[in-house]
Amino acid sequence: MDAQGHGEATVVDGGVTELVVMWVGFPLLGAGLGAGLTAVSGWLAERPWVPFDNWFAFLARLPEQQAYAAGCAVPALAGLVLAYIGTRERLIVTVRRTAVRLRHDGHEQEVSRATVAGVFVDNKALVLLGVDGGELARERSDLDRDRLAAAFTGHGWPWREQDPHREAYRRWVEGLPGLPAGADALLRARQRALDADRGGEIRELRAELGRLGVVVRDEGKRQYWRTAGEPLRREERTDAGWVSGEERDR
Repeated sequence: MDAQGHGEATVVDGGVTELVVMWVGFPLLGAGLGAGLTAVSGWLAERPWVPFDNWFAFLARLPEQQAYAAGCAVPALAGLVLAYIGTRERLIVTVRRTAVRLRHDGHEQEVSRATVAGVFVDNKALVLLGVDGGELARERSDLDRDRLAAAFTGHGWPWREQDPHREAYRRWVEGLPGLPAGADALLRARQRALDADRGGEIRELRAELGRLGVVVRDEGKRQYWRTAGEPLRREERTDAGWVSGEERDR
């Protein structure tokens, strides 16, 4: 994972290596797998339990050169499709002293530092915690935690080792008291989206819950929630940056 300074900004992304793996490695892996399957296509076509048996029967009828060309081209193309999806879905974080830009899955979000009380990684998700106790952003990625920490602390952002509200979360159970009006229905809908892996709907329902003052985090298919509650008081913003309450009182 690369963290590279670009003028006043620091960019954290998967780097060139990640792109090479996706755009070169995936197609080559697909082509190699296709060549191996083409070599035994006649045997595979005779096995009723093998999926795509008609495809293997088609390859078995072709002349050898054409069979290998077709057998390698299709999975190589599938590798390119996977590379495109992987490139689109990777998280790119651009950190400046006054704001951070998050680009992920075709979406771009910019968050002002003045609205952020803490930054941390929670279960592979980069989280920006708002001054009101809510979450301004939660983006999953495989970006290196130490590089993210270096990028944010290098620009004076309040990096935290863990979620300061972690102990406040409760597992969601349908009908559990304490939720704001309408939140239980949204959590039910979101649970169905989680079970079906509907990523866009999961994101939209998280935003809807946030508007009701409910913060949600996932562990597998389980949802945990808390209300935004009171803002953090252990750190306050000053002209010199973020300082602890103890330092302020000295």
